[in-house]
Amino acid sequence: MSSNSNISITFIGGGNMARSLIGGMIQKGLPADKIKVAEPVAALAEALAKDFSVATFNDNNQAAGNSTIWVFAVKPQVMKSVCQQLAPLAQANKPLIVSIAAGITSEQLDVWLGGNMPVVRIMPNTPALLGAGASGLFANAHVNAEQKRHAQDLMQATGITVWIENENLMDAVTAVSGSGPAYVFLLAEAMQAAGVAQGLSEDAARALTNQTLLGAARMLAETGEPADVLRQRVTSPGGTTQAAIESFEAQGFRGIVNKAIEAATQRGRTLSAAND
Repeated sequence: MSSNSNISITFIGGGNMARSLIGGMIQKGLPADKIKVAEPVAALAEALAKDFSVATFNDNNQAAGNSTIWVFAVKPQVMKSVCQQLAPLAQANKPLIVSIAAGITSEQLDVWLGGNMPVVRIMPNTPALLGAGASGLFANAHVNAEQKRHAQDLMQATGITVWIENENLMDAVTAVSGSGPAYVFLLAEAMQAAGVAQGLSEDAARALTNQTLLGAARMLAETGEPADVLRQRVTSPGGTTQAAIESFEAQGFRGIVNKAIEAATQRGRTLSAAND
């Protein structure tokens, strides 16, 4: 991360997603002394300081100081009040604003911070802590090429990045990748429970499920083959896999997934409207 040697970052909020991003950035070489965190919950602040050696503060303005990048990692419901409280400092310093809050638009952030602010919306996911994240990014018109590069460099330290040209699609990014790890964990829970129901021990069911999901994910990422091709290759006619796939399809598996993604997308839009 040598290209970011002149930047300094303040996280406004130190919850799970901020923790994932901080861990990923430090793991990839960003010095801990380049990162500050504003977090009012003492236990969270203490854990971040202990685990990552970053400076923590309970005051947003004190933490933001002269940082060149502010990463907003607070709940959407409190974003407006947090931004408005920081607006005078934002107007004085003109940092790059990075938001990982679902459903809050770049226009809303710009207005709440006083206007004419460079804003990058990012939707990361929790595997960022392992350097295996997936982030969708959108930049407003005030973001220059160097700031865009900084935002991408920072997020690439935690996994892959995809720029989204139409901000309206950020809610879909949230639904697919932002919330996506939970869908995989739910599948893992169900597979483990089903294995136990068929007679496997809990330890065996867990180990087999976890490694199977890891192996399948690696095949998707590393072979370059589409999901449908990989599925067809492992589905022998009349075999056990075909029996399972047919059962999934008979229960409307694709429709269930589609409705879930649609529900998450709509929730993102609702969050935006609720915070105008």
